[in-house]
Amino acid sequence: MNETINLLKAHKSIRKYKNQPIEDEKIKAIIECAQSASTSSFIQAYTIISVKDESMRKNIAHLSGDQPYVEQCPLFLVFCADLSRIKTSCEINHKTMAEGYTETFILATVDAALAGQNALIAAESLGIGGVYIGGIRNNPTEICKLLNIPTGAYPVFGMCLGYPDHSPDIKERLPLEVIFKTDCYNIEGDDLKIEKYDGEISAYYKRRTKGKRSDTWTNQVSNLMDKPQRPHMKNFLDKQGFEMK
Repeated sequence: MNETINLLKAHKSIRKYKNQPIEDEKIKAIIECAQSASTSSFIQAYTIISVKDESMRKNIAHLSGDQPYVEQCPLFLVFCADLSRIKTSCEINHKTMAEGYTETFILATVDAALAGQNALIAAESLGIGGVYIGGIRNNPTEICKLLNIPTGAYPVFGMCLGYPDHSPDIKERLPLEVIFKTDCYNIEGDDLKIEKYDGEISAYYKRRTKGKRSDTWTNQVSNLMDKPQRPHMKNFLDKQGFEMK
């Protein structure tokens, strides 16, 4: 339909990168685009950390589940939800920040996610590919110590960026009718659409792995979600100042 829509619909996760640095002016543009994302009530409750040190990268790669592309990518960013400067802003104005509320946790997390998506889209528009690293939350306490992340902030995800050295197929998303409803949450007919989608995803994996994998979407997500997801996060967030009152 237009260049922007075509770019968005062409998204794919890139995990292999050319041995080519990303130019400084492009990095600056990517971060400026992240800053241009929507932000709740203009609080801008996020911080982005570029990790260049090789030993730190190696450590983060291990802490994130031994993901080698964290070490290999030309640019690695950590997006933090950050209320620490909001607290400072309150102190400057002789006010006491109401800390530990679930809503402020949501605000900061959403701000970080919106900034991250803007950054990735900007990068893709420049011919740069990337992938989110949710594994940054595998060992968040250690990540905070390593990156000197203060109380009132936490690492939401990492992002690997670089010039692509492979071109995987685009992974088809759920049928539009399954995720887009009118007037109410109506699931009539969704089971058949998801069953058909399972077949499409199975075919995708067979093509991608040359027959070595034929997983379906429902099987993939059920294998993930039938076990606790990072149960340490609640205790970690409490200690970081996000007590969920």
